[in-house]
Amino acid sequence: MRKHIGVGALALTAAIVLSGCSAGTAENDKSDEAGGGAELVIWTDAEREAAITEAAKAFEDETGAKVTLVQKNFEDLRNDFIAQVPTGEGPDITVGAHDWLGALVAAGVVDTIDLGDKASEFEQVALDAMTYDGQLYALPYSLETIALVQNVDLVGAEAPATWDDMIAKGLAAGTERPFVINTGGETGDGYTMYGLQTSFGAPVFVQDDTGSYTTEVGMGGANGEAFAQWLGANGKNGTGYISTTVDYDINNELFASGKAPYTIQGPWAISAFDGVNVAVNPIPSAGGQPAAPFVGVQGFYLSSKSKNALLAQEFLTNYLGTEDAQRALYEADPRIPAWTSLAEEVSSDPITAGFVASAKNGVPMPSIPEMGSVWDLWNAAQAQIINGADPVSTWNTMVADLEKTLKG
Repeated sequence: MRKHIGVGALALTAAIVLSGCSAGTAENDKSDEAGGGAELVIWTDAEREAAITEAAKAFEDETGAKVTLVQKNFEDLRNDFIAQVPTGEGPDITVGAHDWLGALVAAGVVDTIDLGDKASEFEQVALDAMTYDGQLYALPYSLETIALVQNVDLVGAEAPATWDDMIAKGLAAGTERPFVINTGGETGDGYTMYGLQTSFGAPVFVQDDTGSYTTEVGMGGANGEAFAQWLGANGKNGTGYISTTVDYDINNELFASGKAPYTIQGPWAISAFDGVNVAVNPIPSAGGQPAAPFVGVQGFYLSSKSKNALLAQEFLTNYLGTEDAQRALYEADPRIPAWTSLAEEVSSDPITAGFVASAKNGVPMPSIPEMGSVWDLWNAAQAQIINGADPVSTWNTMVADLEKTLKG
């Protein structure tokens, strides 16, 4: 559904010979920071390999260094990076997701990077996502988030101002349901519900002035209780607009079949709505504050054990941190660009524009290791409240259990 953008003025055309050997072998001299004779090893997956190759060729031509790309399954990158970097067998650079960051920092396998003036070229939410304890650890390149998806033929393309406005328009459409949202079935789905939760001012964790997440749980107190009460009021014992009978597939079927004119979904679901005239808009506020959904970011990490750290930094900043390289990455794997001018360009497609607008309102999914302790407790509490459990006591018990778990 995204508009395809031609490479245009992209002048990086040649390919490099890829090496199938593992990174960091003894015969490779990776200690020459002057460029000539030095080698950078980059781990990538198949989707990004060709785009990185173009930047690597220019880097080789201009520095005399060698760039070796090692293709791996994306699912294996994080664990392999954590395991191999300390042994000297890891790469200098790897592509990866921002929510790996806490684990990578804890393992001591990533180094900070300095984008200098280039930082202003990137969406702030992307930089925040790659920041940990006030330090930037990766060059971002793509964003993804969820947004409000609506059936234009049933409710028009205009963004509803609030949750109540959306429900009123959905009811006026005369469909089976005014709105549908995936709750993960009986499991609960805090991820999809998060934009509505943050509109009550109840973030999972508090962010500091640098945008980094602290370990302070932010969803307790009056704001969290207000969200819980709203959730209960729209659950089984209330309006019924939110139901644990709806999982991902049922959600998509109800929207695609015209039984609900609104849903909250990500760009990955748009293909399931083939034949539906859709518009994408930011999530409306239910609690009076802006709805800030989670944003996922992907980018490139620098190994803390790189023997050519200065060259690797140079490659990241001046060869991947360019509009041409970011455009090539977009073409290879069309996620929302983190490069601001390119994000504006691809927003000529209205569907992409809707997700970009939602991402601008969003916040990075916490990358701190403590986030791993949140999901089960958080999801379960939401499902229980939707199914009729007392909202305030159920929510406060969840918050207390989470805080106890985090204290160890």
